[in-house]
Amino acid sequence: MNSFAINRGRMTAGPAIRLLGPVIGVIDDQEIDLGTPRQQAIMVMLATRSRRVVTMAQLVEGLWGDCPPPSAEQSVYTYIAGLRRACEPDRKRREPSTVVVGAAGGYVLHVDPSQVDACVFAELLDTARQAEKDHDLDRALSVLDTALGLWGGPALSGVPGPFAEGERARLEELHLIALEARADALLRLGRPQETVADLQNLTRRHPLRERSLELLMLALHRCGRQAEALTVFEEARRTLSEELGAMPGEGLRQAHHLVLSGDGGQATQDHATPRQLPRDVAGFIGRAKEVIRLRSLLDPWGGDPPHPFAAISGPPGVGKSALALHVAHMVRHCFPSGQMYVNLRGGTPNVPRLSSHEIFSRLLRGIGTPDSAIPTDEDESAALWRSKVQDLRLLVLLDNAADLAQVRPFLSMPLGTAIVVTSRESLVAGDDCVQVRLDPLSDAEATTMLAKLVGAGRISADFQQTTRLVRLCDGLPLALRIAGARLADRPDWTVGALATRLTDERNRLQELEAGEFAVRSSLAASWNALNRSTRVLDCMAARMLAFLGLLHVPDITAEAAAALSGSSPLEAERALERLRDAHLLEGGQQGRYHLHDLVRLFAGELTAADDRIAPLIGALTYYAASTRSAVKISDPHRVHSAHPRIEAPGRRFESAEEAYAWLGTEEPTLLAAAFQAMADPDDDVARLGAAIGLALWWYQQKAYRVADLISLGDRLLCTGERLKDDVITMEAHAHISIGLYYKGDAAALDHQGQHLLMAQRLNDQFNEQRAHGNLAGLYVKLEKFHDALNHALAQRAIARRISSDVGERYAHLMLGLAYEGLGQLKDAVIALEAGAAMARRAGDTMHEATFGYRLGKVMLELGELDAGLSSLRESLGAARASKTKIAEVGCLVFLARAHRLLGQTDQAKRRIAEAVALADRIGTTYWLALAIEEREAIGPGQRSISV
Repeated sequence: MNSFAINRGRMTAGPAIRLLGPVIGVIDDQEIDLGTPRQQAIMVMLATRSRRVVTMAQLVEGLWGDCPPPSAEQSVYTYIAGLRRACEPDRKRREPSTVVVGAAGGYVLHVDPSQVDACVFAELLDTARQAEKDHDLDRALSVLDTALGLWGGPALSGVPGPFAEGERARLEELHLIALEARADALLRLGRPQETVADLQNLTRRHPLRERSLELLMLALHRCGRQAEALTVFEEARRTLSEELGAMPGEGLRQAHHLVLSGDGGQATQDHATPRQLPRDVAGFIGRAKEVIRLRSLLDPWGGDPPHPFAAISGPPGVGKSALALHVAHMVRHCFPSGQMYVNLRGGTPNVPRLSSHEIFSRLLRGIGTPDSAIPTDEDESAALWRSKVQDLRLLVLLDNAADLAQVRPFLSMPLGTAIVVTSRESLVAGDDCVQVRLDPLSDAEATTMLAKLVGAGRISADFQQTTRLVRLCDGLPLALRIAGARLADRPDWTVGALATRLTDERNRLQELEAGEFAVRSSLAASWNALNRSTRVLDCMAARMLAFLGLLHVPDITAEAAAALSGSSPLEAERALERLRDAHLLEGGQQGRYHLHDLVRLFAGELTAADDRIAPLIGALTYYAASTRSAVKISDPHRVHSAHPRIEAPGRRFESAEEAYAWLGTEEPTLLAAAFQAMADPDDDVARLGAAIGLALWWYQQKAYRVADLISLGDRLLCTGERLKDDVITMEAHAHISIGLYYKGDAAALDHQGQHLLMAQRLNDQFNEQRAHGNLAGLYVKLEKFHDALNHALAQRAIARRISSDVGERYAHLMLGLAYEGLGQLKDAVIALEAGAAMARRAGDTMHEATFGYRLGKVMLELGELDAGLSSLRESLGAARASKTKIAEVGCLVFLARAHRLLGQTDQAKRRIAEAVALADRIGTTYWLALAIEEREAIGPGQRSISV
């Protein structure tokens, strides 16, 4: 076997170590015997971590697993001595070793990784991967040939022990990846005949490896051996069915299709790039086999499409989400169309899991689909999502799925989109699912995690006690983080002291295999450590955790936590940060915090039922008052509900932009708080939930939150009827009506009729005129213009009587639309001009824009082209200033029409191009159809038309 010196021209110390076959050393091109198989196993552990400390505990566990003999450590000393003699044959008897060197608690092999063939092999694979990404296939092939020349396998031949077993599997997987990458490079270089024999040998040894079978099919096909290629597929299908009860995956099916069609082409396309992944976990530990497996699925060699569905399953607290994020960040360069993330809340205590439609809505919004274009029907949303992601290379991470049913609608995605799902439940029954199950960390990995959390010095001071602590935590990352946080907060404690404390709770910790209960025990220990501490901050943090368990929202800010706990925002932030340091709370962007799922469940048990009302009222009052303040500042020209009455001022906002941004960020939390509160048996709590829901009225309308308007309206209706609160009930009917109106459901008339009747019964003239205006709008949409006219006149009369300027303005708008529909265009102009003048006096730019483009359209219909053009130009400025997109697209369409009628073809084409682009971007089918119709009317060479 040849030497593998890749550092030519550089002096290196110590022997070279060969692991890719029998384990041997090489000094000056001469092989050296590294001793018995167990002594070789020690060398394997040292060589794979060259220049890093390998502890005695890791060596013992790697050689004997969980059942070491009493003489294990003495045996390790013997093997180390043997390795020193083998690696330094000329070393004098009492001269210290410079190759296998003792360190605190373990040993270090002082050889460069470039002298270990397994490390060189992995490095060469990375080099080949980069060359392939750089489209330098000749270099990739050359590097792969060099890497495969190192192989003398099977790797670690005859070496015993759990570590060698796992490392052997890892190296074998890398070897297979290299063989497949070489075959792929040859195929892409147009040299399929050079790889057929190797692939036939590979598939004989690994008949269930679908990537190898796929490459063999393509190689045979490109050699003109179609019949043999089809035979490979049929044999693969039979073997997969008999051995696994599974059908061929997407890659094999695509290869089969290519052979049948005679087509070998493929297409890729760059697209918009959402970047939604939360940050990678700092100091990610272990999971080497799982990382390699997932990476090979998501980033296959040769630029082939990723596997469509990978699942990560395991018990609570085992690190599923951390692994998913770690791998997703590693492969994000392979998904140029973007990476998306949705927490499905499948295991989040007391927070409803996301429905399929909610998930589709978030995903569609994430790739730029406006709310107004998202269907309310789940099947239609699924169809739109599949259409949008066709031909994209997109990674979607669905975190915390409750079960397969929650994610099944998302699995039939076009080739190129990869779905990664984490769940406590098995998802292996899903189509094309490759499932990776996570077990607890090994003792070595858990020890490394503790060292990163607490410091290597304290952990290495007593390895026997460290091993004891790790095993009491059973390798669960959540329990280890808690233990590490306690040690970090108690610098005077030894590792053994904490291990003894956990041993005292043995009866509870033994339940760790049951999942939730043992984790609760660990959480209780951490919380008690805070609660019983003499430090004021610790006690504040313990108290805060108890309060956080009361509020079932996705995340929380320091201001909201202050309202919940009755403390100042600064005190609340300090308490939240202390909980974050103790790993009982997770921090997000923009000063937001959220509880881990299991911590949330535990925290909900810390407060007695009788003590929960006051904190809830504090938080809900803050949310309700802040929402009212935000909607009023962001749009002062709308009339916002002030029912039920709230005394607190809420959050302060310096500008409309800040207020609107706060609403956008806080909306999921506000909705969760509103729904939780309205379902509460306490009437005062329920009323505050209704206050939040009512305050969101205008924001949800402008944002086109159709489903939320309806679902929130339904909950408000139930709450109003339960509390016998007619105002809440009346407003609920308005909520539902507007949602149904946007949805195009005629049932909106029934609810708006109820709104009108209740307003009249309550002698609420403002809501009475508002109901008339909304009914007018509904009848305009239904093209019942006489009914619309009657309601618009009724609104104007009441609005004038109560001096409601905004009501009167809206009535003029509805009058103008009704007159236009009836063909009374001059009356429409009078109504619209009156409303526009009122909007200008009030400074209501949104209404200015709306009146302006409606007036401009009517002027064009009257043949007053110059006046119409002037009105539309002014309206476009107002629309853009107020960010009213529907008014903007309307202005552009009718400006194009005005220019067309005036014979100004170039200007017409420019405006209609803007209109089509904007209508398509915001997802309004009505205006897109009008824009396309106008574009066709302009034509390629439209000239002046006499009017």
